[in-house]
Amino acid sequence: MRVDGRGTFQNSLQAKKALQRVMGQGVKDFVVDLERCPMMDSTFLGMLTGAALNLREAGGGTLSVLNANQRNLQLLTSLGLDHILDLDQDGHLWTEERRQACEALQHCGETNECKEAQTEHVLAAHLALAGVSAANECRFHDVIEFLEKELEEHVVVQA
Repeated sequence: MRVDGRGTFQNSLQAKKALQRVMGQGVKDFVVDLERCPMMDSTFLGMLTGAALNLREAGGGTLSVLNANQRNLQLLTSLGLDHILDLDQDGHLWTEERRQACEALQHCGETNECKEAQTEHVLAAHLALAGVSAANECRFHDVIEFLEKELEEHVVVQA
């Protein structure tokens, strides 16, 4: 998967669904190319974390991150994700697969997800990040609390 543009809450649900679809087909090793991704927000980072943890729980597999810029590398390592994801900092892994992917990639159209599904996704991403370490739990506590309240209010409004 190549991230073309910023990896944010706005496109992480679509990326998650794409990864899940391929996982459902039995693929266990994934490569996420960040060459064209100038930055990632916490939701996108949490989505990558959740995908890597799902691979582990499903009996193994890898999620490799390629071509991350310094900013993204710093985010990945400061959150401890370098222990969960395979970071290719030298650009030497998956060379043939990269070439094939470059030939096959096309731009995907954006879809609009309902607000509740998007909020649930953002919450799950932050819970995955918080589960990595106590420091991350402190970092994302307020965001998680806010999202949980937002979901509760949505349920009350619909009732």
